Amino acid sequence: MNAAEGPAGSGVTATASQDGHDELPPVRSRTAALGLTAALAVMAAGILVPFLTGWDVHVQSFPPLHARWMPRIGPGSIPAIVLAAGAVVFAPWAARQRWRWLLLLTFGYGLAWMLALATVDGLAGVGHILDTSYEYLNTARAVTDPIAVLHEYVSRIPLHSPDHWPVHIAGHPPGALFFFVALVRLGLGSGLAAGTVVIVIAATTPVAVLVTLHRLGAGTAARRAAPIIALGPAAVWMAVSADAVFGSLAAWGLCCLAFSARSTSRSRSIAWAVVAGLALGYCVMMSYGLPVLGVLALAVLAAARSWRPLPWAAGSALAVVLAFAAGGFVWWQAYPVLVRRYYDGVQKYRPYSFWIWGNLSALGFSAGPVVGSAVAAAFARGRSVVNRIPSQTRVVVLLALAALACVLVADISGMSKAEVERIWLPFEPWMLAGTALLSARWRRWGLAVQLTMALLVQHLLFTGW
Repeated sequence: MNAAEGPAGSGVTATASQDGHDELPPVRSRTAALGLTAALAVMAAGILVPFLTGWDVHVQSFPPLHARWMPRIGPGSIPAIVLAAGAVVFAPWAARQRWRWLLLLTFGYGLAWMLALATVDGLAGVGHILDTSYEYLNTARAVTDPIAVLHEYVSRIPLHSPDHWPVHIAGHPPGALFFFVALVRLGLGSGLAAGTVVIVIAATTPVAVLVTLHRLGAGTAARRAAPIIALGPAAVWMAVSADAVFGSLAAWGLCCLAFSARSTSRSRSIAWAVVAGLALGYCVMMSYGLPVLGVLALAVLAAARSWRPLPWAAGSALAVVLAFAAGGFVWWQAYPVLVRRYYDGVQKYRPYSFWIWGNLSALGFSAGPVVGSAVAAAFARGRSVVNRIPSQTRVVVLLALAALACVLVADISGMSKAEVERIWLPFEPWMLAGTALLSARWRRWGLAVQLTMALLVQHLLFTGW
């Protein structure tokens, strides 16, 4: 741990003085307002353009989300409302707690928030989605020989192939399936058990992001952004989606990379880099879109001002990919086959001219509209990133804009059209770190906006994830 961070259990006064509030001057309210307005405008256009024009963009009945209009209340409704109100009232108090208590509060409150939202549909809200035919569990239960699965994996991707894979398994490398195979082998193969595991893992994601910021010397930024990173509409999808697991593994991999970059011991730096590479390499074997995490990894190293971990992390990440190749699944051979499967399905009907910006509309619903303010703030400060801006600001700007770059690359590729409200989950908390650049008043109102959006989405829409 570097001297600027202070001891992990240090009190509020020490942390504040060492991290330095003066290193995070808030952007002008006008900047935050413009970002929020832009996000809301894109979100509204994503709903209104198909509705007013009759443009069939080929998702369920509520574009830009893959969702249906289904107003309802359920067992989790009152707990969710109570948790939302409590978050707005007590978030400033939580941010002043000792660092370890803040991390514990972030995990526990985020876990409760996801469970409350999911159980608006009762216990079925936790386990039903993962039990559907297009998800991983049914196939995972039937896997008896993982090596045989690797050898036949690519041949079963095409839609016209005999015994082709269900849509999500065909659309992802085998690492995602193997995660659920492991749950089945551990006796956690029911929808409810697997869903609970996904929720618990997802609740660790904000913790990983905060620890990364702290390790990079941006402890004040972590405290400021913690409530908005941990609580918001992303929880609607994190509670039921395998993409939340991908995002959590990615966050912890980036966290390990930060530890490597800031370590003063060469052996510890190498060890952390290898662990980071293994985690990020396995992410690549869980989703074809996650190689773009390389952009965020480079941002972490740039924020730490150290490139020493790069060869070790890259080498161990490559080792994971090559290990799968040795087992029978060759990523670079599978990807072209996946592209053909992608356009043999509904994707050939989804217009790129809508989804190139409709995906960003969905981002506003998933990350929450305050992501617009966070990105606007990062851009405003990023204009001078090459100058000697305060170190905490530099860390936040680099991570927030790198995460945005990941989304834009995936969006422009045309391989992420619709259903991105879950696909963007690995990148959203890093963009929301930009809220640390907002004033205290904006963050408090922003948290209220985020929580309200989550309650509306969960109670008005059936998202299918």
